[in-house]
Parts: sequence; C-alpha cells; structure tokens
Amino acid sequence: MPEAGTYAVDHRDGSVGQVVGCEGGLVQLRPLSGGREWDCPPEAVGVADPGEVLRERVRELNRQVQARPR
Repeated sequence: MPEAGTYAVDHRDGSVGQVVGCEGGLVQLRPLSGGREWDCPPEAVGVADPGEVLRERVRELNRQVQARPR
C-alpha cells in the first residue's frame, strides 16, 4: 500500500490524488485541489509519476481560471 502523503493514481478512472491513509482495507485519496476523499481498492492504486501530478495540477488551475468571473 502507498504511504500517506504520496501521490497515487486510481486506475479505475485515472484520477490522481494524495494518499491520506488506509481504512477498512481501502486506500483513501484526496484530490490535489483539496476536498472530499474517496476510497480506492488497493489493487486499483498505482504510484503517480511526477508528470501525472503536474498534469492534474495544471488541469485544476485551468478549471479555476475558467470559473472566475470576467
């Protein structure tokens, strides 16, 4: 299982999150932008490489910019 604080990919849908812990046999991931954690079975979790983490951060920044009133 990945360690808390590391970044992981949920291979079920490609979501990238930060590992916050394990509970009930599931890995808990939090979106990089913060927010509500989600549970992922350990067999569906993989280590996120730096490129995946960077892409997710850029996606979130783009969402924030597009959501701003003009």
